[in-house]
Amino acid sequence: MQGTPADEAREAVVEAALGKLDLDAKARLLSGQDMWTLPALPEIGLKSLVMSDGPIGVRGVRWTADDPSIALPSPTALGAAWDPELARRAGVLLAQEARRKGVHVLLAPTVNLHRSPLGGRHFEAYSEDPHLTGWIGAGYVNGVQSGGVGTTVKHFVANDAETDRFTVNNLVSERALHELYLVPFEIIVENARPWGVMTAYNTVNGTTMTEHHHLVNEILRGDWGFDGINVSDWTAARSTVAAIEGGLDIAMPGPETVYGAPLAQAVRDGRVDESKVDDAVRNVLRLAARVGILDGAEPVVAQPPATVDGEALAREIARRSFVLVRNENAALPLRPGTVALSGAAARDARVLGGGSATVFPSRIVSPLDGLTAALPEGSVTYAVGADPNEELAVADKGFGLSAVCRNAEGTVIGTGSAPNGQLQWMGDDLPEGVTHDTLHTVDLTGTFTPRESGPHTFGIKGLGAFTLTVDGTTYYDDVQRPDKEDPFEAFFGAPVERARVDLTAGETYEVSLSHVVTLPGGIPLKVVGFALAHQDPQRDPDELIAEAVAAARAADTAVVVVATTERVESEGFDRKNLQLPGRQDDLVRAVAAANPNTVVVVNSGSPVELPWRDEVAAVLIGWFPGQEGGAALADVLTGAHEPGGRLPTTWGSLDDAPVTQVIPADGELAYTEDVFIGYRAWEKEGRTPSYAFGHGLGYTDWTYESIEVRGMTATVRVRNSGERAGREVVQVYAAPVERDAERPARVLAGFAAVEAGPGESAEVVVELLRSAFEIWDESANSWSLVPGSYKVQAGRSIADRRVGVTIEV
Repeated sequence: MQGTPADEAREAVVEAALGKLDLDAKARLLSGQDMWTLPALPEIGLKSLVMSDGPIGVRGVRWTADDPSIALPSPTALGAAWDPELARRAGVLLAQEARRKGVHVLLAPTVNLHRSPLGGRHFEAYSEDPHLTGWIGAGYVNGVQSGGVGTTVKHFVANDAETDRFTVNNLVSERALHELYLVPFEIIVENARPWGVMTAYNTVNGTTMTEHHHLVNEILRGDWGFDGINVSDWTAARSTVAAIEGGLDIAMPGPETVYGAPLAQAVRDGRVDESKVDDAVRNVLRLAARVGILDGAEPVVAQPPATVDGEALAREIARRSFVLVRNENAALPLRPGTVALSGAAARDARVLGGGSATVFPSRIVSPLDGLTAALPEGSVTYAVGADPNEELAVADKGFGLSAVCRNAEGTVIGTGSAPNGQLQWMGDDLPEGVTHDTLHTVDLTGTFTPRESGPHTFGIKGLGAFTLTVDGTTYYDDVQRPDKEDPFEAFFGAPVERARVDLTAGETYEVSLSHVVTLPGGIPLKVVGFALAHQDPQRDPDELIAEAVAAARAADTAVVVVATTERVESEGFDRKNLQLPGRQDDLVRAVAAANPNTVVVVNSGSPVELPWRDEVAAVLIGWFPGQEGGAALADVLTGAHEPGGRLPTTWGSLDDAPVTQVIPADGELAYTEDVFIGYRAWEKEGRTPSYAFGHGLGYTDWTYESIEVRGMTATVRVRNSGERAGREVVQVYAAPVERDAERPARVLAGFAAVEAGPGESAEVVVELLRSAFEIWDESANSWSLVPGSYKVQAGRSIADRRVGVTIEV
């Protein structure tokens, strides 16, 4: 990439600093010194580079609710807004959060594709369409980096499922790589100049991604001109020589990695040319210069952008992301009158997905909170109705806990806060006065005041020796062992039930979970991680549904919130089905039978089956809506704001879904569908989904009046034919007139948004993608324009195309 004078000045500082380093210092710089940081090198004026997980918030270097972060809606929600500018604004906020926490690089965004609806981590990615993903991702990266904070676009590449993610060999054609999986990365490199990428755990066509010379050195760096750092996913780097030859700059986490001393020794042994090390160090120093931690180098951003109101932006993104997929008889906005709210997630909101994307907001506005605040006093009733949490969750509401650290003699050597029941201390992030050498036992101890009377279930999440005591009785004193060989099992594995205790609501009880600290195998870092888990008394499901039905029958409107759980959508595993857990489907059907004016809010990060969708008045997809989700929901339900989202991914049943294979066979996962994923596959198979890609309703109507195409520009005229102002996402699709079984029937060629008042017309200009008329020619190893006639159509979704014109290419 051609640099500016400022870039050239930074490059001169980088070269001067590089020339002062000996081999050992250079090798050390490429290896994490702990979980989140690189070592400082005072001899060249280099401070320690700090990285942090994202992508919906900046957790910082501590995994604890004691260090809160703004929690934005899930990436699928940001994708559903179809608005790169909104993504840019989200990035600016996250840069602000990063700077507040002393973070220089955000480990985000995730731009892998929704290849199959069973992908367990899809809530963390934007869309099934590569171009929509790329445009949203470019906006996000531009926003973060405008705040002087680096990004690492991940996970490069074809990291589209979680099963056997450390070892799976994904077999992907060059055509599918270039037409689908590489596209978002290429768009972001071209339009946002990211300062980093993260290479994935998985293997692609026989080569693990941290060693993939072809994809990293030849395509990413060569063809695209990427000049940022390439950091491994955590523990993904496996071979010193192969990694440095394959273009990997940083091996994380430390202190024990394939770089550092092993890399220096490989150079001395003649197995690695020192110029390869210099190339990697140069990339790291360039990043350090860009973020302002290399003396003598002017940072890219000297003055951060104006302060952003995080809570307000989180609320705006949420309401802009909500997708109204059904609204019969204008059930929404809510009519005046009483509202019967039900669903466990209406009270205890699930605002984000599980895994490394987790952050801890200082507050969460639930749907119950939001509607109670927005509607007249006494007009909202609440019933649980159905609880999807069939497993234990981290101890939270009603618990007051702290961590007490002891040495082998039982002497207290330090204490730490524990805002909830989960402890994760990584590296040297230990309470004051505590070291790994002296730490023997951690007591998570305190009180619990239950909200409900009855048998409460307690459990343990983690590996090793534990003692669980409730109200003076010890219920477990043994060693908890792993179910599978996964170095992250202690963090992402399911809690194990260990006690059931009858407790009385409002009474306060002593609880403690004592853990003898041992270091988990397979993680090259000292980590203390475990959790006290809990579940409220489980009432009879039929009784819960009956209570919700009675309330719904007496109300003017019934609102049911249904949700997935952390054991359904999380990092570390794929989904087994698309069903809502528990008795939630039964709840919706029963409430809808009692009240024809039933609105269902779907609280999930990715598609779920909605078998009752035609039996209810309205269905609103709410994603994982972030910390302000309940307030945003009230904004939309009451009509204060229009639901702004359009589906970034096709929603349908698993039986009809064209691509469902996410489990490898003999270590390999063949992408046999080639270029046909998402709507491309649904159209190829001639199957009708529940809700099509791009679908979404507002609170007004739109008439598409005309489309004109000149060159690679489409001009679409629309009219707001409804009764209130609104915003429309105009989607343009290109389809070859002569059908070719090797090509999708049509692809998204561009989109743009327009706003208009009642009765007003507006024109929107959409730049068409050249790639909509091209294929990747594997024999020529290049893009090839496919001449012929194309229908260029504009509309409200891929299945609702309103106007069109035929052009010759």
